[in-house]
Amino acid sequence: VQLQAFGGGLVQAGGSLRLSCAASGFTFSSYWMYWVRQAPAKERELVATITSGGSASYTDSVKGRFTIFRDNAKNTLYLQMNSLKPEDTAVYYCERGDGVRGRGTLVTVSS
Repeated sequence: VQLQAFGGGLVQAGGSLRLSCAASGFTFSSYWMYWVRQAPAKERELVATITSGGSASYTDSVKGRFTIFRDNAKNTLYLQMNSLKPEDTAVYYCERGDGVRGRGTLVTVSS
């Protein structure tokens, strides 16, 4: 099982980024998937959830700004992040529904 997040970087407040997570070694379409983030000295935070059927949900702080979606044909999970804020700065990880987590990607939002 492999999960690899891509697409992080440095962006100014108000900007956008799209994260991708390439999945392999399992039946991607069968699993709920999550984007989680961890900022320095803070606990892991669940950012967004997408069910195997494609229904999405978000933590309150990102509602209306972030969109989680998936392409099961490409075994890829995405997180579109708009109107980014400095408090969104963190390492972002994709997680499989049973807690398997891949390598993260750093997002830094400058003010």
